[in-house]
Amino acid sequence: MKTLGQPNAAWAGDRGEPDPQVRAALSAAAKASGPDDYLAAVAALCAARLLLPIVADGDEGGDGPDPDRHAEMAAVLMTSASGASGVLAFTGLDALQAFDPKARPVPCTLDEVAATAAEVGASAIVVDVAGPHLLVIEGDLIGQLAAGRRLVRMQDGWGWLSVTSGG
Repeated sequence: MKTLGQPNAAWAGDRGEPDPQVRAALSAAAKASGPDDYLAAVAALCAARLLLPIVADGDEGGDGPDPDRHAEMAAVLMTSASGASGVLAFTGLDALQAFDPKARPVPCTLDEVAATAAEVGASAIVVDVAGPHLLVIEGDLIGQLAAGRRLVRMQDGWGWLSVTSGG
C-alpha cells in the first residue's frame, strides 16, 4: 500500500471530535429505508475529516533487538463471512477507540480512503463499524470517490463534482 502523505494542514489542532452534522447524516441514513438519506450521508462524508485506523502489522515481539524483526503500519481491513473485504474509517476518535483503542488515527478524506480501498482490492468502505451509526459504501461509489469526485445534491437528484486544474 502507498505511504500516506503528510497530514493535511487543515486538520492542525484537530482533536478527533466528530462533526455533529456528519453524525446526524449517518443517523438519518441508518433509520431511513430510501436511498436519499444514504446518499446524503455519503455526501456529508465527502466533506468530512475521517480517521483511518492504522495498526502494526508484522512481528515486533521477541527478546532483545533483532534487525530481522520489524512491524509495518497498515490500514485496517475487515473481512465479511462471504470473504469480501472493507477498509475501515471513523468519523471521530470516540468511534475509532470503541473499535480498537490501540489503533493510530490518521486524518484523511473520503477520497483517500476510497483510493486505499481500490488499491487493496476492497469491495467496501465501512464507516464507524463500532457505532454509533454504521454506514457501508460499496460498488461504483468507491471508484467515483477514489477518482477524487464528491457526491453533491442537485436540483433534480444527485451528481458528481469533479475539480480539474486548468492549464
